[in-house]
Amino acid sequence: MAEDLSSLYQVDGQVKWFDPAKGYGFVLADEGGPDILLHVNVLRNFGQSSVADGSRIRIVTHRTQRGVQAVEVVSITPPERGDTAPLSDFAGLDAETIRATPLLPARVKWFDKGKGFGFANVFGRPEDVFLHVEVLRQSGLADLQPGEALAIRVIDGRRGRMAAEVEGWEAANGLVSVPGDGSGPDEA
Repeated sequence: MAEDLSSLYQVDGQVKWFDPAKGYGFVLADEGGPDILLHVNVLRNFGQSSVADGSRIRIVTHRTQRGVQAVEVVSITPPERGDTAPLSDFAGLDAETIRATPLLPARVKWFDKGKGFGFANVFGRPEDVFLHVEVLRQSGLADLQPGEALAIRVIDGRRGRMAAEVEGWEAANGLVSVPGDGSGPDEA
């Protein structure tokens, strides 16, 4: 963190682009000005390893000799959905039904952005959960790394268990029990 706290200021903006392979991207501030560097370590401190292009973001920044850099992510709002059709697995579900599904702690098994999908495992459960790239985008993420911890809402899709929503690990922080053992906050 910066030594001179007077040079820190909060900025609202939009993610211009973020490349998880490079480990950085840039934010455009709503008030204009130079692009703001967003490093992957700042995102990791927020509980994510990527962010979708076009996401709304609130960050704390610091001006350096090399430009303006984000030092903390305060919040991320996924980009607007646009004209893309929802996945057929979600055709009969509305947003409230998905939000009512328990948020479960999980770990990424593998994810291939080029193929547009991957799999995760919910802690304490053996089955794989399908992760579609469009669900990531709608959740404000661009990519996932093997072993990354997440919080996911899982539904039974036409071809098996699949994530309907993905959030950063911090969203699962209150889930200290093993899912499915009946003792979790979302289980009776």
